[in-house]
Amino acid sequence: MIIKILGSGCSKCKKLEENVNKAIIEKGVIASVEKVSDLKAIMSYGVMITPALVIDEKVVSAGKLLNPADIIKLLG
Repeated sequence: MIIKILGSGCSKCKKLEENVNKAIIEKGVIASVEKVSDLKAIMSYGVMITPALVIDEKVVSAGKLLNPADIIKLLG
């Protein structure tokens, strides 16, 4: 599983990364977490508002700071 956090590096983006890592540990999944801060790369996903969360190349959230429980639900 590949999880990408799209964002410029703002505090919400950093917190989303923390929450993703907590969710992965709690769920026990094996995943690679990548931060994407390049504006062109972010826009290529059709995302206009960050932070955004991409799981296996599918945008599952944009403009929200998800908590670990919400992320676990998205992990399936």
